[in-house]
Parts: sequence; structure tokens; C-alpha cells
Amino acid sequence: MTAKLPAPVVLENDVVRIEPLALDHVPDLFAAGGGDDDVWRWLPIDTPRTEAALGATARTLIEDDRHVPHAVVPKEGGRAVGWTTYCDVPGFEESIEIGWTWYGRAAWRTAVNTSCKLLLIDHAFALGYNRVLLKTDNLNLRSQNAIKRIGGLHEGTLRRHRKRSDGTWRDTVCFGILDDEWPPHRDRLAARLKLS
Repeated sequence: MTAKLPAPVVLENDVVRIEPLALDHVPDLFAAGGGDDDVWRWLPIDTPRTEAALGATARTLIEDDRHVPHAVVPKEGGRAVGWTTYCDVPGFEESIEIGWTWYGRAAWRTAVNTSCKLLLIDHAFALGYNRVLLKTDNLNLRSQNAIKRIGGLHEGTLRRHRKRSDGTWRDTVCFGILDDEWPPHRDRLAARLKLS
């Protein structure tokens, strides 16, 4: 088990501000991705069709002591477009997971995800974690490619790890980044963001 999850914090760079998820974010979050099946396809819940349904999920994450959820707010626009969480990692010492991440469609193929991962991974290693874990559905190739681009190393696949919201079995692909592997990836990603 993770020794202690980090406290919710505000992290920011030139592209995004990550701030503790609050129910006040729900209207913007619903506008960004509510009701969009493609946004929610790989997450462990059905697509929220109402603002109230999204709010209930947000409340569950906020109150769950195994997650530290943050809203993702691009500097351009200033409205939440998704969320991402630090998660507990039972069975791995000094490790933390970044997961339960989603962004509205308008944030896809932008600098938002890379900027968020830079902030979250830097913060995790600054706090003394040894390893960052990132997991995704074996069918979610877009997510797998994004994790590889930030430096995640494929560590294995958990077969029939959990059921999807439609009742089918999900195999979970696991990636890891160790603290001593991160600096060259960080430099490469930071340089790429300056070019975009």
C-alpha cells in the first residue's frame, strides 16, 4: 500500500492549472464531456448523461480515501475540461498511480495531457515516491500510445483484471516510470511543449 497519498494541491505551468476537484467544477466538466460516450468509453462507469450523475461520481472520488482527484483547467479558457487523480497502489511500496483521467474531446490532441503528466509526475517524485504507475484498458490504444510517449515502460498485462461497465472483462495494461528514468523524459517533453 502507498505509505501516504499526497494532499490535494494546486499545480500549474504555462498550459494548465491542476486544482483539487470540487463540486463547483461539475457544470464545466459536464459541458466538456458529459454525455459523450467516446470520452467515457474506457472508464469504470457508464457515461454520465446528466450533470447530477457526473456530480455523484465526482463526489464519490472526492470522498474516497484511495484517490486524490484534481480538476484540469487549461490556462486558455479557464474552465475545467477533465479530471485526473493520484491513486493508492496496494502491493507496491513508495509507488503512486496516476489514473481515473479523462478530458473532454476539445482537449484531445492538445498540450493538456502532456502538461498535466509533467506536473503530476514531477510532484510525485519531489514528494519522494519511487515509481509512478499508469494503467489502461488493453483495447484503449490511444491511451497506451500517450503513456508510452511520456516515458511509460510496459510492465505487463493483468488478464481479466476487472469488468467494464458493459459487463465484459477488461485486461489492464500496466506501465511504470521510475524516479531515475524520469529526467530525460521530462526534458524531452518540456522541450516539445515549448515547440508547440
